[in-house]
Amino acid sequence: MNLDLDEKYWSQRYVENSHRWDIGYPSPAITHYFDKVEDKEVRILIPGCGSGYEGEYLLKKGFKNVTLLDVSPEAKRLFLERVPDFDGFEIGDFFSLEGEFDYIVEQTFFCALNPKLREEYAQKMKSLLAPKGKLVGLLFDDELYKEHPPFGGCKEDYEQLFRKYFSKVSIATTDLSIKERSGRELFIEIEN
Repeated sequence: MNLDLDEKYWSQRYVENSHRWDIGYPSPAITHYFDKVEDKEVRILIPGCGSGYEGEYLLKKGFKNVTLLDVSPEAKRLFLERVPDFDGFEIGDFFSLEGEFDYIVEQTFFCALNPKLREEYAQKMKSLLAPKGKLVGLLFDDELYKEHPPFGGCKEDYEQLFRKYFSKVSIATTDLSIKERSGRELFIEIEN
């Protein structure tokens, strides 16, 4: 099993259009959440953003401090075809990122990482979130694959992981999943 999920791996997925969990538009659960956030000055990070549909949505809603991050230049190219004037899409390694954010959006990034990195993911999220900052978004409540992404998991494992690092952890099945994921997604709101 090769889990060297580097820039080359992900860029090839975009070239081949073999990133099946890219739904082609922003996730309804995430748009619903941010439709209720009134402060358009909050600092938002979307790591492993891929095609960046959630980022595009937030920009159209007037959020001014959105940072998109992906390891793949091909993902950035695809995003910039739709949003050519945006300069906040960074290419790089999430684990090397520095900064402080009020919200970090989880949308198929966790499931794309080698599962051995989950503890490091939680630690890095904690370090990037501002005091009272929130990690929000979706996780799969399904085992999915073990040999390649997307890697799944379950609510109990996620709660155990995040409760080690965060003061408030809310994880619940969402009724705002797309049809193909109905009953298999959890909405998370995890506060620093």
